[in-house]
Amino acid sequence: MSTPALNSTMLHPNSRVVGGTENSWCRAVLGGTGIAVLAFLISKNPDLSRLRSALHKLQNSHPILRSRLHYNPASNTFSFVTSPSPFIQINSFNHSATSNILENLYGQETQNGTLLHLILEHELNQNSWLASHNPNSPSFSTKNDVLLASVYAVPGEKWVGVLRLHAAACDRTTAVSLLRELLTLIGREEEETTPPREEKETMMNKGEVSLAIEDLIPKGKTKKNVLARGIDMLGYSVNSFRLTNLKFKDAKSSRSTQVVKLLINPDDTERILTGCKARGIKLCGALGAAGLIAAHNSKCCSDHQKKKYGVVTLTDCRSILQPPLSNLNFGFYHSAVLNTHAIKGGEKLWDLAKKTYTSFANYKKCNKHLSDMADLNFLMCRAMANPGLTSSASLRTSLISVFEDTVIDESNDQQKLVGVEDYMGCASGHGIAPSIAIFDTIRDGWLDCICVYPSPLHSREQMKELVDAMKCILVDAGNNNGTDEIIKP
Repeated sequence: MSTPALNSTMLHPNSRVVGGTENSWCRAVLGGTGIAVLAFLISKNPDLSRLRSALHKLQNSHPILRSRLHYNPASNTFSFVTSPSPFIQINSFNHSATSNILENLYGQETQNGTLLHLILEHELNQNSWLASHNPNSPSFSTKNDVLLASVYAVPGEKWVGVLRLHAAACDRTTAVSLLRELLTLIGREEEETTPPREEKETMMNKGEVSLAIEDLIPKGKTKKNVLARGIDMLGYSVNSFRLTNLKFKDAKSSRSTQVVKLLINPDDTERILTGCKARGIKLCGALGAAGLIAAHNSKCCSDHQKKKYGVVTLTDCRSILQPPLSNLNFGFYHSAVLNTHAIKGGEKLWDLAKKTYTSFANYKKCNKHLSDMADLNFLMCRAMANPGLTSSASLRTSLISVFEDTVIDESNDQQKLVGVEDYMGCASGHGIAPSIAIFDTIRDGWLDCICVYPSPLHSREQMKELVDAMKCILVDAGNNNGTDEIIKP
């Protein structure tokens, strides 16, 4: 459970102190982890007034989006303060401004990635929340919006729309629902201009910010005596020093977030999913196992030399909270499970995937994702305050992170109406984070993963090689989906 100082106590009807998990994200964002970005490529010139209107409707429906994070330097605490009315400023960049931004950042590298990809990376490294902790900054403020919007003009009469959000207010479920709602609202704006007055008023009065995850966990689920908590904390601390990392390319220079893509065609994706289903596991098990094998192989370890690696699995807790929440309850309601696995080399993908997924599932059955939440939050904040506690002060918590559930998305008429051609969404990870964070989606049958990593701690070439190896491992396993490997009851 969170400490009393961090319980999400209501200060007045339109504010509350952040909960324990939200507080961890407030600290993490200051270091560069947890800047969530949704970027979408559109072929229609966006009408900024209609986009603003759609965003206002979203803010009316979801109070946390019209909230600001307030930082109190005296008490060193954060709070959500919700505005009674919607507000948002949309930053607009013409073609020349967009080109200047990308050329200054990437130079000739702009030729090696899509503009959507490059703008996503640029936005992942725009940390407007850092100013709240730097009184010398020209933009210093103790009040910061949790939602920011931008539109970039790019060549070919196209535009990239971007939403940037603070992780304390936005987990992946929120991001997915947010994008879908926004496209629907923009589509309606295309078809009709002003909604009736009564609809506006109804939308203006949709409650207040939901409670923090810690305040919604069913009674008894987080119960743990002092001795058990101490043993678990010691176990996490000791194991963290024993974990193996990817080779660090540059552990001294300042860091930024970069991404590489893992893309697998529909036929191979279907075979991989069939293999998962036959073994009673989810895709996260296969992705984590592929990452472990690829990473171990990249270290050129001698035969059967065991190395321990950490895998973090993020799981959405909305359905098990009290009361249960839906995907339309925006905020951060995920918890993390950290499992360690010894790899000696020569493991088969499906065997390892079954093992890693079973370890995660067993932790969930024991409610470890709830009972260990406060422990992991504490250790996360301690590592941020003392980077030397991590290998080479790298702030790496594990090798890889995956999501328990994969996002499924099919192209629809709404996307076509708005002119959306492509989109990408993920969160930054150049502060405290794993070496590689996987944001997986199945889009029109394709397995489409955005793989986030810290640069120059790891190089783009290094991560491309790792992701290419993961792809080969997954595809080969899908093609060798022998039922003789499947243990049937």
